[in-house]
Amino acid sequence: MTGPARAVDGHPPRWAKDAAKYLLPGEEAVVATRRHWAVLLEPAAKRLPVLLGGLWLLTLDPDRVGATVGVLVVTWALGSFALRASEWWMRHFIVTRRRVLLTSGIVARTVTLLPLRRITDLTWKETLLGQLLGYGTFRFESAGQQQALSQITFLPRADRLYHQVSALLFGNDRGSAVSGDDEGDAQGDAEPPGGSRSGRHDTQPIPGAGTLREDGPAPA
Repeated sequence: MTGPARAVDGHPPRWAKDAAKYLLPGEEAVVATRRHWAVLLEPAAKRLPVLLGGLWLLTLDPDRVGATVGVLVVTWALGSFALRASEWWMRHFIVTRRRVLLTSGIVARTVTLLPLRRITDLTWKETLLGQLLGYGTFRFESAGQQQALSQITFLPRADRLYHQVSALLFGNDRGSAVSGDDEGDAQGDAEPPGGSRSGRHDTQPIPGAGTLREDGPAPA
């Protein structure tokens, strides 16, 4: 689910709405995707025995107290799984030439972000099941600091996403991210060895990285 925002029945896709809300003026989503559907396997496996137990109560005693209990159990199992599925549907992993963002939440929306210039290393991990189903895990490291967005699991087509994000981070052989604390970088206070001020911000686009999308280059 990457690429230009295409209207579906006259409405833009969900990730495009997130991008329109949370991206800076002139900032464009290079990668935008939900987590892999395999993230729902564990909650489904946990709720399946409960669902079967509720159905068993309904068939065992359909006209008495057991029927009421069965209905409540079945409703809880289906409702709680529907909630987890809704959370999966609303969560998006978005990468621009400036930042990595993870949007989540159904009623209250939350956005976690990490400037690309802060990222010093990227690790991609695939388990055996991930190789079979086509998902993987990204781990971001940022100047030895613990980040809220340090690990993102169940990313679909993780091998392709890895190459796309790596091209943004290291495609220019930039080396590590700009050093210094957040306040100094934001104000342009850090001086390079030559003595001149760079004046760059963490959220400035990385030059020359290009725009990578699964369905080809962005339209002119």
